[in-house]
Amino acid sequence: MKQGMIGLEIHTYLITREKLFCSCIASRKKGLKPNTNICPICTGQPGAKPMLPNKSAVEKAVQIGLMLGCTINDSMTWQRKHYDWPDLPKGYQGTLSGEGTSPVGSNGTFYGIKISSMHLEEDPASWNPDTGEIDYNRSGLPLVEIVTAPDFSQAEEVVDWLKKLLHSLSYLKAADSDAGIKVDVNVSIPGKTKRVEVKNINSLESVYEAIEYELERQVKEGSVRETRRFDEKRGKTMSMREKESQDDYRFISDPDLQPLVLDTKFVNALKNNLPESPQQKLEKIIKKYSIDEKNAAILTKHRDIAEFFEGVSEKIDPQFALPWVTIELLRVLNYHSKNLDEVSITIEHFVALLKLVKDGKITPLKAKEMLNQFYPRSFMPNNVEGKITDIKELEKIAKEVVSHNAKAVSDYRAGDSNALNFLMGQVMKLTQKRADFALTRKILVKILS
Repeated sequence: MKQGMIGLEIHTYLITREKLFCSCIASRKKGLKPNTNICPICTGQPGAKPMLPNKSAVEKAVQIGLMLGCTINDSMTWQRKHYDWPDLPKGYQGTLSGEGTSPVGSNGTFYGIKISSMHLEEDPASWNPDTGEIDYNRSGLPLVEIVTAPDFSQAEEVVDWLKKLLHSLSYLKAADSDAGIKVDVNVSIPGKTKRVEVKNINSLESVYEAIEYELERQVKEGSVRETRRFDEKRGKTMSMREKESQDDYRFISDPDLQPLVLDTKFVNALKNNLPESPQQKLEKIIKKYSIDEKNAAILTKHRDIAEFFEGVSEKIDPQFALPWVTIELLRVLNYHSKNLDEVSITIEHFVALLKLVKDGKITPLKAKEMLNQFYPRSFMPNNVEGKITDIKELEKIAKEVVSHNAKAVSDYRAGDSNALNFLMGQVMKLTQKRADFALTRKILVKILS
């Protein structure tokens, strides 16, 4: 495994209704018609002035800083970070980074890695260098940049840490997971090579491959201080330009924006309402509900599922509820490619359905069928036809199935056990999945014998 000195600059979009300095819709959906969510402010029209920074974006940035164990600074000055690229309509980026200001958070630690700073800023527009077209829908979107110390030594270590970061951010519901992340990777070999920055890597797989390639390249070729990009198709980094310094960005305080001041009461209120971390939730579920680690990991992969299970477990035996959440509920959601927070399935309705099964009033197969109908909105399962347990009624149905499926009967008697499953399915079909499974199977075997 190749080793070096590696630091990260991680950019992730915040979930807000509006952009950072204007009231345009902050949409990050792919396929959106270009230049539809724009105004004079986010397109840098002459005379346009920024609005006050989006309060929701500030709150979410502070939450992320607290999650990372950072000290939250109480006063910071908005800066203009200048650079000359077509995606920057004003010629500068509004940011809380650079000389002359403080970041939102500093001096944190997250899973053993030191966090140098994390700050809030606006995103540039989207520029296609091949066509020259610019889409300003993204211009002005609020994002945070998390800067780590160069505490990593291996690509695998970086990817494992980033997975923990993304999981924790999903629990905060502050960062937009659908928009993904952009990672700048700083790589050097201590005592041998100069630091190289690989810009705008947007997948964990590419982060791993870029670090591995760059470490190998630096061992063979050495390095100069520069900015490179990673070509995913070729699996290699390529030089872009010399590395900029702070002076190159010509940071100045923004005269159109007042300093951002965060009082102690504001920060403490956010701190007191932080959700449990994924690790805390995992340990809690294992201990409180006696759930094995494998199933607890499935439950805690998504905060909504974990909290749903906790709510269900307050009303019904958690061991009974476990497979109905980890298997059946997830089956329904995955089939429709939805998360739990995108549908309306209530704990009350879900528990009522499970109690019908637990009390023997309906079959598990019938309950699964009804759970399918809970998408996209659940309902109270009233007036449900009960489970059929009458032996005479089941015998009558079983004999009818046997008489109409001579081949399956012949196959079973010839030793094909799957034929019995087929016959059971036919009974369930005739009874709309209401037949008692164990009793029906016993009756069928007796008839077939």
